[in-house]
Amino acid sequence: MVKKDFIDTCTFSKNEMQYLADLGLKIKETINHGYYPQLLKGKSLGMIFDQVSTRTRCSAETAMTELGGHALYLAPGQIQLGENGHEGLADTSHALGDLVDIIGVRTASQEDIVEIAQNSHAPVVNFMSDDDHPTQALGDLITIKEFLPQGKKLSDIKLVFVGDATQITVSALFLCAQMGMQFVQYGPKEKQLSPKLLRKAEKIAQENGGTITLSDDEKVLENADFIYTDVWYGLYDQELDQTEYMKIFYPKYQVNAEMLTKTNNSAVKFMHCLPANRGEEVTASVLNGEKSIVWQQAANKKTAMRAIFTYLLKDKLAKEDFSNQIDNELQRDLKNMLEK
Repeated sequence: MVKKDFIDTCTFSKNEMQYLADLGLKIKETINHGYYPQLLKGKSLGMIFDQVSTRTRCSAETAMTELGGHALYLAPGQIQLGENGHEGLADTSHALGDLVDIIGVRTASQEDIVEIAQNSHAPVVNFMSDDDHPTQALGDLITIKEFLPQGKKLSDIKLVFVGDATQITVSALFLCAQMGMQFVQYGPKEKQLSPKLLRKAEKIAQENGGTITLSDDEKVLENADFIYTDVWYGLYDQELDQTEYMKIFYPKYQVNAEMLTKTNNSAVKFMHCLPANRGEEVTASVLNGEKSIVWQQAANKKTAMRAIFTYLLKDKLAKEDFSNQIDNELQRDLKNMLEK
């Protein structure tokens, strides 16, 4: 099997993303019934983080552990890489690729993640760069499938992303384009997605029956199934400070009860990748309200990680002895999915 990486949201085809989402949901359902398939027994994940992380790191570590594997946290200053290291990216990647079974990387530079993948024998997963957050995209797809409005298919869904053009906006853009959904960025013109990204996404959307709209007109909120937002100023370096961002986005682009009402959809759901700045891009009442699915969304990062690791290591999976387990439909379904 040729090595596969998960470098950006467009890495996998529409069918592969659907398969990954369904695989994640099947493993989740199996675990929820008390059975932890040891598919990654004896496998190791090397995690390189040069930025802070809560949900991504925890979901990756626990996903490996639950499926029988092991995760190593490779922090700055603890390995021979980075400003205080003595080894280049290519050599470190080559060595790690022979020492672990899969590598996860969170760093600002998308180019660095690509270089790691090019020099590693082990599959590489982008745990977030300044350009994209593909594991978030898969987790979001899983969450959308779980909260799919009654009577609707993915191709019927309208997702409105409110605010800045962050890497989360990019991952949502390409996810919607792949799945044939309606994607809208509702934000100030100077903070909308770049023409280069749009050209790429529009081509994918056309192939799959999706649409892409950028607007600063609140009318685009109408009939939204999901309202999604991210912080206005990031965890890392930004070109503007908090005060400047507030001037641009507040109050028009704050997700509050009034904005949700403007969707004219009583079943609309609210999404946020987290962490959130309460009272800025979203009010506390919306974040904690009945329309919010942010906590389920956060939990599904682990659902996504289980699927990603299992899929990328499919040819090396531990031979799970299903015959010795309780013979039930869930385990048979999981076994059949893994044999595809």
